[in-house]
Amino acid sequence: MIEISNFIGGKNTPSETKNFIKLYKPTTGEEYAKVPVSTQVEFNKMIESMKLAQLEWAETSLTKRSSILFKFKYLIEKNFDELATIISNEHGKVFSDAKGSLQRGLEVVDFACGIPHLLKGSHSINVGTSVDSFDIRQPLGISAGITPFNFPAMVPMWMFPMSIACGNAFILKPSEKVPQCSMKLAELFSEAGLPDNILNVMHGDKSVVDLILQSKNIASVSFVGSTPVAQYIYSESAKYNKKVQALGGAKNHMVIMEDANLEDAVNGLIGAAFGSAGERCMATSVALPVGKIQKPFMELLKEKTNSIHVGSSLDPNSEMGPLITKEHKEKVLGYIEKGINEGAKLELDGRGISLQGFENGNFVGPTIFNNVTKDMTIYKEEIFGPVLSVVNVNTYEEAISHVNGHEFGNGTSVYTSNGNIARDFMKNVQIGMVGINIPIPVPMAFYSFGGWKGSNFGGSGMHGEEGINFYTRRKTITSKWADGALGASLVMPTMK
Repeated sequence: MIEISNFIGGKNTPSETKNFIKLYKPTTGEEYAKVPVSTQVEFNKMIESMKLAQLEWAETSLTKRSSILFKFKYLIEKNFDELATIISNEHGKVFSDAKGSLQRGLEVVDFACGIPHLLKGSHSINVGTSVDSFDIRQPLGISAGITPFNFPAMVPMWMFPMSIACGNAFILKPSEKVPQCSMKLAELFSEAGLPDNILNVMHGDKSVVDLILQSKNIASVSFVGSTPVAQYIYSESAKYNKKVQALGGAKNHMVIMEDANLEDAVNGLIGAAFGSAGERCMATSVALPVGKIQKPFMELLKEKTNSIHVGSSLDPNSEMGPLITKEHKEKVLGYIEKGINEGAKLELDGRGISLQGFENGNFVGPTIFNNVTKDMTIYKEEIFGPVLSVVNVNTYEEAISHVNGHEFGNGTSVYTSNGNIARDFMKNVQIGMVGINIPIPVPMAFYSFGGWKGSNFGGSGMHGEEGINFYTRRKTITSKWADGALGASLVMPTMK
């Protein structure tokens, strides 16, 4: 039995708590670790140690910060397979998915390495007579991140490299379901030369989240998770005058037009719907085939989905692993029952899957519903599992009405060979991240990640330019210098 520590002051620090949460392996169901619910006393001590450390870090040159980030990037690359193995073991996603998600997190570190350029301000001369104006960006102080279970490396790396590069200290409160990857990342950052108490990892449940939200010493909070929790983080942060990024749930739609390359569309959809067992906010959970493509689309979709190999996370032949916990498995199975009871046609049933040697694992196979309507629970709510709803529509206008009418606005895509359709979709769809013949439109690190509507509270996206803006405060200076003796002596000779 592993007892997870906090990471405080540059080292693993066992918690003083007597309250622990048990952890179980998603693939086998066996208990393997316990994670602490850290105490308020520990939290307050940590904050005090971070305040002085942050002031010193803010005075550290940009080139020094950048050099530490470059070393951190190198150490992630050096330990890449070890980190991906930790992700697979504690989350359940297959090794290829784990490596892919880690790579996307690494790209944010790579972007943050350019902090000397990213923090450059602007300057205007003679905004008035002999008056100049310029701005600078300064760190907030201490920032915090509250991250979900589905991306143990990528989502934390959307946050803490950006914050730290900008001169802040950072508290990471990872999901209590996946604590180990965050610990390893913190160890590597410390090994890269990051000063103590600039990145601390503190474990716990909602009680620790509330300590973060209510602390007068924490200037900003970043969150990724479900919409109800995102809304709570947003409203509580506002009470304490914190900057907030709060990314919530999703119900991502893919529109498949009659002129689409059907093979490409179905291949893209399968990866988007069932990759990582559907446990990601960019999963495509609704497909909208238009008109006469509906029958061949469903036939090809079922044929290809039937060939997905569900298995152990670290089996190189596995294409889809288990869900995170038994409780979440039961929740997903409950949604499948609701879909049947509300009249959707179950084309492919992922229930009852059992793998030899992994009978106690949290496995649910790929599941496809057809003839889904807007009033059904499986259409309205985020399932966060390998369940795809197919809504048949007659026209493009009907399809985009479905996309825009949903309460979530995270990601969407359209498959078409018609440039006019693609351009109209790009302009008029009310969604934050859009793909054209791309199934999962996740922006690169030098752009920003974030949805619209019920998928984003606070209006700020992660990483990219919005990340720099979020983790700094702009200060604008207007200056005028009166003529002095030195000024006069310099000017007079040129006047003769």
